[in-house]
Amino acid sequence: MSTQTHSFKDMKSEFLADPKNKAAYDELTPEYAVASAMIKARAEAGLTQAELAKKAGMTQAQVSRLESGQWPTPATIEKLARALGKRAELRFV
Repeated sequence: MSTQTHSFKDMKSEFLADPKNKAAYDELTPEYAVASAMIKARAEAGLTQAELAKKAGMTQAQVSRLESGQWPTPATIEKLARALGKRAELRFV
């Protein structure tokens, strides 16, 4: 039995070659951009999800859901930003 490995980059390129997949992926991009920014800020602060949750007055499960792509409210974003010693900024580019 032969196993073949593919890089994530190659699999993603192949997946996005289908216009339907590309459209669905593009619709989710803003949600994952927010989640990615949250994860990066938390990692830079050296905090676990539980530690961030405690500082923000949330549960670890809430932080986990947000980092998984659940769209946060502006109030939640601001609460997390303050807990991380940062400020939230929304820009249209």
